[in-house]
Amino acid sequence: MVYIAMLTGFILILMGLYGALTNRNILRMIVFFTLANTGTNVVLVSIGYMMGRKAPILDNAVPAAEAVARIIDPVPQALVLTAIVIGLGITALMLAYAYKLYELKRSLDISKCRELKW
Repeated sequence: MVYIAMLTGFILILMGLYGALTNRNILRMIVFFTLANTGTNVVLVSIGYMMGRKAPILDNAVPAAEAVARIIDPVPQALVLTAIVIGLGITALMLAYAYKLYELKRSLDISKCRELKW
């Protein structure tokens, strides 16, 4: 199960990178960058998973004395949640740049942008 999630994550990363590098349309590039970001998050969560362990919630099901040996480390999940928020902000910024580019150039094709300044 963990290996399938890791394989899926790596496939998403490769699809995202391939799509971002081969397209000229900036909106498609943004979608493929987001796809690669999602694949990275899937890989990070699957690395943090440990077989046979419980969620990191201390209650009657998992006594505090046995918590180290019986629960999953919550740090990878916290890092992925942070990465999701940062990825959302970066995607919003890229979309704002794409909108501004379309306003100025009337095209979303990046090969038509030759100037260094707008």
